[in-house]
Amino acid sequence: MSSGLRILVGVKRVVDSAVKVRVNSTQTGVETANVKHSMNPFDEIAVEEAIRLREKQKGNDKIQEIIALSCGPAKAQETLRTALAMGADRAIHVKTDEMLEPLSVAKLFSRIISEEKPNLVILGKQAIDDDSNQTGQMLAGLLNWPQATFASKVDIKDNSSLEVVREVDGGLETVTSSLPAIVTTDLRLNEPRYASLPNIMKAKKKPLKTISPADLGVDIKARLQTIKVTEPPKRQGGTVVDSVDELLNKLRNEAKVL
Repeated sequence: MSSGLRILVGVKRVVDSAVKVRVNSTQTGVETANVKHSMNPFDEIAVEEAIRLREKQKGNDKIQEIIALSCGPAKAQETLRTALAMGADRAIHVKTDEMLEPLSVAKLFSRIISEEKPNLVILGKQAIDDDSNQTGQMLAGLLNWPQATFASKVDIKDNSSLEVVREVDGGLETVTSSLPAIVTTDLRLNEPRYASLPNIMKAKKKPLKTISPADLGVDIKARLQTIKVTEPPKRQGGTVVDSVDELLNKLRNEAKVL
């Protein structure tokens, strides 16, 4: 299988999308203690797409292995085990309790990629906690690799090329790229599978390597400082107006939209 392609997939542990987030008491961020966490939904799509690409080419020996990579605290290993249960072959955990900015994550990924030498890297287009939508683009810049962002369809044409349908403001755009390349996934790319109980049990035995940012020689010191985090103002109740003239007056003088 030495001639096969290798796919690296990034996964992030975030507050579960069903949780109503609240600002913590120190107003430095959202409350994360005793709150359910799960894999970032766009990263679930990325893992699913890597598995589907392998399933589509089963028997052709084109995809050698799928590697899941996460940067974060010790509990990020739970997220990696989920990726392994879905179908990834092995996992790498860059363990750190520091808050990571997109550039730091991109640098950590680039070091791992230089060692693992994957042919394709698939990331979620953004994480639902910070909504930065930057890591994939920064990673492509650091590696000087082509990128196809907001993918709604991905096809590996042969061992050296890729065709991606992208979601853009005007509709859909189809691009081709050489490999290696970076792809970021959009919402409509696929519907992620649920991990079966047998696969969850098998995932416990799959390899999971833990390293630190220092092992990779990457400085993850924050370059941005969060001054204060507050909840948005509560929405005020509506009012009933008696005439069109009164409505226009309120729009001009109170809502200031006319």
